[in-house]
Amino acid sequence: MQGLVTKSTGSWYQVKGEDGVQYECRIKGKFRIKGIQTTNPIAVGDQVAFEIEDQHMEQESARGVIFKLLDRKNYIIRKSINLSKQAQIIAANMDAAFLVVTLASPRTSLGFIDRFLVTAEAYGIPTHLIFNKLDIYTPEGLEILQDYKSIYENIGYPCHEVSAIKGTNMQSLIDLLKDKTTLFSGHSGVGKSSLINHLLPGQDIKTGDISDWSDKGQHTTTFAEMYELPFGGYLIDTPGIRELGIYDIQKEELSHYFVEMRERLNTCKFHNCRHINEPGCQIIKAVENGEIEGSRYDSYQSIYFGNDTRA
Repeated sequence: MQGLVTKSTGSWYQVKGEDGVQYECRIKGKFRIKGIQTTNPIAVGDQVAFEIEDQHMEQESARGVIFKLLDRKNYIIRKSINLSKQAQIIAANMDAAFLVVTLASPRTSLGFIDRFLVTAEAYGIPTHLIFNKLDIYTPEGLEILQDYKSIYENIGYPCHEVSAIKGTNMQSLIDLLKDKTTLFSGHSGVGKSSLINHLLPGQDIKTGDISDWSDKGQHTTTFAEMYELPFGGYLIDTPGIRELGIYDIQKEELSHYFVEMRERLNTCKFHNCRHINEPGCQIIKAVENGEIEGSRYDSYQSIYFGNDTRA
C-alpha cells in the first residue's frame, strides 16, 4: 500500500494510507542505512510504500513497515547543528514555504531570512514571507516593517502582514493555502502555532511564551507534523528553528540562489568570479550603486565564508 507521511517522531512515522486509515509505521531495517546521508531518511510530506503488519487486538492503531520511499518532487534540508557532517530533511513535496517573521519578541534577523530563502531556492521551493504580530508594532516598528518588506518584494518574494491574535489579513493566507501543501517555518516564538490554530479551529496546537532570558521563544513543536486544512490542502508545521545551517551548497553555486545576483552572473568580467573582490565584478558594482541591497550582500559573504548559522 502507498501512503502519505503526516508525522515523524524519530523512529516511528504516522502514515495516512490510500484507504484513509492512519498507520503507525517503522522503517524496514535495511532501508535506514542504504545511501542515507541525513539524520532522518523519511520526512513529513513523503510518499511511501508500506506493508501492513499483523494486527493484534491489544494494539490501539494499525501498524505497518515502510519499505520504499517514492520519488520526491522537492524537499528542504538543513545542516544538523550538533552533527555538522549530517543534515536533517525538514519536509518534502511542498508547493510553497511560508517563513513566519517577527521584528520583535523574538526578532528575526535579515541573515536568517536570507539563509532560509537561499535554501528554498536551492531546492526549488517558492517562498512567502509572513510578517506576524502586526498588532504589537509601534509606528516606528511599522516603518521598519516596510523597510524589511521592500527588500524582499523588490526581488520578487511576496510579503504578507498578519496578526494571528487579531485575525488581521488571515483570509489572504487562506486563499494562498487552499488546495496546496505548504510548509510553515520560523523561529520559536514567532506565532506559528497561533497562526495554525486560527487556520485549524479546534486543533488547539500548543503555543509557547517568549523566554525571558533569551527572547528567543520556547520550542512548542517537537516533531514536524502535517495537518489537513478544512478548506483544502495540507499544512506542515515544523519545530521552531533557532539556527539554520546551509547544507550541500557549493561556494561557486551560492550566487545562483540569490535571485538578484543570478540575473547578473553573465555580466562579470571573469566567468569564475566569486563576487568578493574581483575587478570587473558586476555584483559588487550593483551593491555600490544600490541596485542590490547591502544586507543581502552581507548575507552572501557570511554564507560564502562559512559564518552561516547565526540566528
